[in-house]
Amino acid sequence: MARANQTSEAEARARRGGRSAASARPRSEREFRVALEHGRWRHFGWAAVGIGAGGFLILQLGAVGKALGAVLALIGVIAAVRFARTLLHPAGTIEIREDAAVLPAGLCRGEAPEVPYDQIRHAFFLRRSVPWTRTGPILVVETDDRAFTYPRDWFATDSDQRRVAHAIHRRLEQP
Repeated sequence: MARANQTSEAEARARRGGRSAASARPRSEREFRVALEHGRWRHFGWAAVGIGAGGFLILQLGAVGKALGAVLALIGVIAAVRFARTLLHPAGTIEIREDAAVLPAGLCRGEAPEVPYDQIRHAFFLRRSVPWTRTGPILVVETDDRAFTYPRDWFATDSDQRRVAHAIHRRLEQP
């Protein structure tokens, strides 16, 4: 009940000042940035173990061991490429602005596209239908052209992920 009174008082103050309730919000709530977190050392560890153990299996074992070693070495090479990408590019930043959102295509992918809010269709969380290789929940932002997915482990805290989703929802509800 107290929270409802606080909200209605804030809206009344905003109306008296000639501003809408949305514009009465502090700037930090209307426009903000959330830096994504990369797993640089996790990629480095997988690269070292994958290439090292894969190379050992290829050199020391028979046909089946060589095949398993090749698979493990391939996993290590993929992790090494991802590790190199973390060195070349920053992890990325989701920016919520007044007119558009800046949504990176993935971790360490370079320049992020700016997506106007009229092109964003939905923003939601996948909580149960999550691939076994990802930690849930996954924030999904669907646009006219594609879907941007942001797993939980790309954010520093759960609240950052929820904050982005709520900010996009507020922008989509405005006429």
